[in-house]
Amino acid sequence: MPPTTAPATATAAALAPATGLAPHAASAPATAPRGPARHPVVSWARARVLAHGAPCPLPARTVPLRDAGGLTLADDLPTLRPLPGFDTAAMDGYAVCGTGPWRIRAAVRAGAPWAGVLGTAECVEISTGALVPAGAHAVLPPESAVTMDDGRVSGPVPPPGRHIRRTGEDAPAGRRLAPAGTRIGPALLGLAASCGHDTLPVRPRPRVGVLVTGDELDHAGVPGPGRVRDALGPLLPALIAELGGGTTELGYVPDRPGRLSAAVRAVRDADVVVVTGSTSVGATDQLRRLLADAGARMVVDTVACRPGHPMLLAEQAPDRWVVGLPGNPYAALVAARTLLGPLIAGLSGRALDPLPHVPVHGRARPAPGTTRLVPVTWDGARARIADGHRAAFLQGAAVGDALAAIPPDWTDGSAAPLLLTAG
Repeated sequence: MPPTTAPATATAAALAPATGLAPHAASAPATAPRGPARHPVVSWARARVLAHGAPCPLPARTVPLRDAGGLTLADDLPTLRPLPGFDTAAMDGYAVCGTGPWRIRAAVRAGAPWAGVLGTAECVEISTGALVPAGAHAVLPPESAVTMDDGRVSGPVPPPGRHIRRTGEDAPAGRRLAPAGTRIGPALLGLAASCGHDTLPVRPRPRVGVLVTGDELDHAGVPGPGRVRDALGPLLPALIAELGGGTTELGYVPDRPGRLSAAVRAVRDADVVVVTGSTSVGATDQLRRLLADAGARMVVDTVACRPGHPMLLAEQAPDRWVVGLPGNPYAALVAARTLLGPLIAGLSGRALDPLPHVPVHGRARPAPGTTRLVPVTWDGARARIADGHRAAFLQGAAVGDALAAIPPDWTDGSAAPLLLTAG
């Protein structure tokens, strides 16, 4: 259901108490609203940097390991003890002392240390991962050992340290294993557990509210004449999760005066409000007027790229951000990866993702002063432009491996930066 309708004459004064807008925003008269200020168009690369640097990271919290996956480390991850924590057998065999033949003293298994001390010409049978007893200088592999009838073992004398992982050889106590700002994946969770950590300091997922505008949208089945199927409602929550955020709500807003201001006001408990459609300058496009009347600080107002150039990012209030995306699905996807992805990374305390440069082959039409974003697929060590990437068509993005940012001077086969995606 769409949010409750607000009067067409809703003013910034009505909006301010609910959204925490700057006090001066309420003084704008409803009968003569200010026109949206004109801001310089920024390059695509600059837009990413501005979006990433705009917010402060969200406050840190401590969570159990089971809840930390996909979040971001708020502090460095240190070792709590040396790794490994004791001299460890790196394979099954015999831990030997001196030269052989060696008399077998005991069988040592992982988790069950042997308290004795080996003397010259003595050994223990040992399992991988078991604590190497005092006096042992190496592990003799079973395939090199010959068991004798008198309970002894013979074989070539292994060099000192062979097949033994020494205490602290992976990392001494207190070493930084992962820096703050690292996104927490399965390997980092395992690493933290192996160090003895039960909890991790993290930045929480930024909370994102999504408002999809438009009178023409159908939400099920094949759309009828003059109607289109809503693609952004299904697309954006999945994309937000991939970018490291969490969707708190998804609402639909008709193209009628006052409805968008009411919808924005109704979004609660969100760090970011994403608005689709309503970012251009047409009769039904309300977002820029709403932000201007509310005294919002514009961070990015139009980007020199195709598609998606009417995108915007504004600070609506302290700790509250608005991202405006075009209504066409592929243009909205490009804009979300340009502004929303870096904004979520900044809120999460992560670095801006680097962009690898690789040769890009295929057909594209560079435009003067404009970056063109096209989906590409891997073709060996190079990328090839995929078909099906008009502003409203998602086929290329759906089957592609990345978005290539084609600069104005690009020619077929020259290198371009890639924004890696998961589809």
